[in-house]
Amino acid sequence: MRWRGVLAGLIAVVAACSPAAALDRASVAARACGGASGMTDAANAMVASLPDASVEDARWVATFSNAAIERTLRCGAGAPTIAAPEGARDAASLRPGAPADGSPPLLSLKNRPLFETVRAAATLLAGPTAAERAGALTALERRAGSLPPELFERAAEAETDPALKERVLGVGQAALLNSPDMAKRLAAIQRIAATPDRRALTQIAALKGDPAYGEDPAFRAAVDAAVGSIERWLAVSNALNVFYNGLSFASILFMASAGLAIIFGLMGVINLAQGEFIMIGAYVAYAVQEAMRAAAPGLLDWYLIAAIPVVFLVTAGVGIAVEATIVRRLYTRPLMTLLATWAVSLLIVNLVRVAIGTQNLQFVTPSYISGGRLVTGDFIVTWNRLFAIVFAAVTLALTWFVLKKTPLGLNIRAVTQNRAMAGCVGIATRRVDMMAFGFGSGLAGLAGLALCPIYSVNPQMGSNFIVDSFMVVVLGGVGTLAGTVIAALGVGQINVLIEPLYGAVAAKVIVLLMIIAFLQWRPEGLYAVKGRRK
Repeated sequence: MRWRGVLAGLIAVVAACSPAAALDRASVAARACGGASGMTDAANAMVASLPDASVEDARWVATFSNAAIERTLRCGAGAPTIAAPEGARDAASLRPGAPADGSPPLLSLKNRPLFETVRAAATLLAGPTAAERAGALTALERRAGSLPPELFERAAEAETDPALKERVLGVGQAALLNSPDMAKRLAAIQRIAATPDRRALTQIAALKGDPAYGEDPAFRAAVDAAVGSIERWLAVSNALNVFYNGLSFASILFMASAGLAIIFGLMGVINLAQGEFIMIGAYVAYAVQEAMRAAAPGLLDWYLIAAIPVVFLVTAGVGIAVEATIVRRLYTRPLMTLLATWAVSLLIVNLVRVAIGTQNLQFVTPSYISGGRLVTGDFIVTWNRLFAIVFAAVTLALTWFVLKKTPLGLNIRAVTQNRAMAGCVGIATRRVDMMAFGFGSGLAGLAGLALCPIYSVNPQMGSNFIVDSFMVVVLGGVGTLAGTVIAALGVGQINVLIEPLYGAVAAKVIVLLMIIAFLQWRPEGLYAVKGRRK
């Protein structure tokens, strides 16, 4: 655009002047009232003065440029004035002046971007709040190459907010890429390449069209080395993103599948209501959130932690009720248990639809799972996904402890391996079935809690996980915790790897075909339970 050329020409003028001329406010105001060319000269003069301007002059530039944009600047027979609700002010001194009797100068389509850039640059230097300075920096980011690099250096020196100061330095480096000093350009290329991301790649790759790229071997070598380094780090960050997203998905799959594996391995029951237990867990977490909002709003940030025991106990209780009233009578008829649990799933979904509605629930995002941290390239560790991963790891450890170190776990393993012999030595197999069904249902409820910060919570949410959960159980080996963990990791990683290439539906089909092919070679899955009996 033409205004970019004007600012680019201004940089050369600024570089040639050492030091920059002091700002003559009266002269700038007079130029602004001199037509379109005068407006351009006024904007150029203000930009040229900003790197060395005082804070008072920078504030005046912000006020004057804003008056020109908002058409409160008046040019008449006398000195230019600025119209304000409290009365007219002299445009040069900002003191109360004669009434504004003139008309606003015409701000052309070419001059408006110039004055907007001037206003943002002056606000960056002298804005009273960090929010205003951050907004000004955002407006200047795309125009950094057309502004004097010294402007950003000064703004960074004066900035008191650490995060904003880092942003200013980053934009300043982008401005230095167009500096007339080749040493500064080379240094800027190295510093930008040290923080590799796609934005840095775009900035440096654009230099291949610069005349210096074809004329200066050192410049060309620096650009090529920087582009190669950024591309390598971006490849690493892409791999880390796939692994991290796959690990978070696998964490949810594990918690959804662990209870299913215990129930199926122990009782041979294909529980099609497992997805609805996930949904119940999410809705119970929402109920805890709303209860804390009403009773203890100051502790609302901790509702996810407070909901953990409540979610487990409620979903486990629902599971025990389903086992005691429906499933227990159908153990000898596997097909009937499948149909019965399917009917239970339909009943639960429709009850929730009628009682609560079909809309997505709105969850408060606690501060400890908000945002994330940039590690390298475009790889950001988001705290909500990390919460799901850590929560799944803790759930795995506690599940292993229950199954390996407690009397209940010993009874579950005994009944799973040989139900008849376990009954002969005095184990109440029906009671074990009930407790295991409740334990597996509780694990599904915890999966629903972990999904709250990263997934849409509605009555249909559980059905999206039931197929993947069964694939994990069958692939890992029915009733084995280690197999469930490994299968969840495999299915999660493969899904995340394939989905960007072929889409979500195709990814599930491909994973299913891979599992079928694997089961043709190893029908018992990754791990087989020894001596499982009905």
